Amino acid sequence: MDRSLFTLLGCSLLGISTLGFVWPFSGPAPTPAKNEGDWRLLEPISYENLTIFPVVSSAEYDTRAFLTLEEGLSSGVVTVREQGAETMIRDRNLRTYPPSNYGASVNQLLLINHSKRPLLLLAGELVSGGKQDRIIAKDRVVAPGADPLPLNVFCVEHGRWSAGSQFDAAKTIVHPSVREQAAVQRDQSQVWASVTAGTTASPKARSSGSGSGSAAAKPPAPRVSAEQIEQTMRLEAPTQSYSKIYKSREIGASVESFVVQVQRRFAAETSGLKGERVVG
Repeated sequence: MDRSLFTLLGCSLLGISTLGFVWPFSGPAPTPAKNEGDWRLLEPISYENLTIFPVVSSAEYDTRAFLTLEEGLSSGVVTVREQGAETMIRDRNLRTYPPSNYGASVNQLLLINHSKRPLLLLAGELVSGGKQDRIIAKDRVVAPGADPLPLNVFCVEHGRWSAGSQFDAAKTIVHPSVREQAAVQRDQSQVWASVTAGTTASPKARSSGSGSGSAAAKPPAPRVSAEQIEQTMRLEAPTQSYSKIYKSREIGASVESFVVQVQRRFAAETSGLKGERVVG
């Protein structure tokens, strides 16, 4: 199971991830559905205020025809750059494209798929570099050999607008509350706010004692608080870079400990599968 997906889940507990159905655990989780065609849901896996429903199937799905953004950027067959970059762009058919007539824009980049494979883009994927780090705004597939594509994005590095035009794969998908503001609300100011808000949900409070007069125990503090993020920005991420914040010593360690616990429970639940594999 991809570790970056668990890191994504550990940062914020809201929405649906590519790992499976995610339930903010403030009440009873829904009952898993029975077999639906060739896939089914396993029993929910819960840790603190997160519940995951693994999707398993006996069928194999060959996804090798698709190119991921990380693979494309790392191998050089995909180009992402600022609009209005001064240099010409050459695609895999040796066609050249002049610089854009438009200047650099916070919410739009330029992408070319030079490869012979369709490129899969996922909302929330992070590309680092350029004038500031950005995330992909929505899921889409880019055909091979297509003309340069205006790519809708959102900024996740509020304090920088400088440096070069090239972008690299960050090997990161931002956490669900940030993706929600980008893909659903489409609000740049709310994307910035979500980057620095921390994990606002707390584990479900447990009752102490019995009877109607028992007091509910105070829930633990959020695992990643806004105060921790603010301190991290002061010390390690002055440009408010998402990547630097969530890979910092304090925040990164907290997320990793969450990851370990979720992975351990996930492995225990899925280790006995016979003739099936996790597909979502």
